[in-house]
Amino acid sequence: MLSKQEAAQRVRAAKVRKNLTWARIAEAVGAPVAWTTAALLGQHPMSAEQAQAAVGILDLDEEVAQALQLQPTRGALETAIPRDPTMYRFYEVLQVYGPTIKELIHEQFGDGIMSAINFRLDVEKVPHPEGDRVVVTLNGKFLPYQW
Repeated sequence: MLSKQEAAQRVRAAKVRKNLTWARIAEAVGAPVAWTTAALLGQHPMSAEQAQAAVGILDLDEEVAQALQLQPTRGALETAIPRDPTMYRFYEVLQVYGPTIKELIHEQFGDGIMSAINFRLDVEKVPHPEGDRVVVTLNGKFLPYQW
């Protein structure tokens, strides 16, 4: 049986070979682009229909479709501190702004956390005269601690 990581490697190779974008693949799957990308990289299970749509547009086989439907072991970093510069910047943002985010969540919502399960993610390119801006939106349900 193919692992989710092996399936992800095949997906990425097919994406390049077929000259597709994540947005185009997500359109074929019928799901948001960030969720679809995460699922195809092994972080979410896909339904049978979603997996078939993905392998159809990517011209991959049933073995990949089956792997895409498996329950994942979530968490994709090879090390606790990411080495990739793009991912490290998010680690750095949390080091600098994590305490501020926590304080503001507690002040505005009370004692609790932002869900990473009931969650939406969006990445947007915004033109700017001094250079394009990356806008990342993390949108999670507030979950109060229950004592």
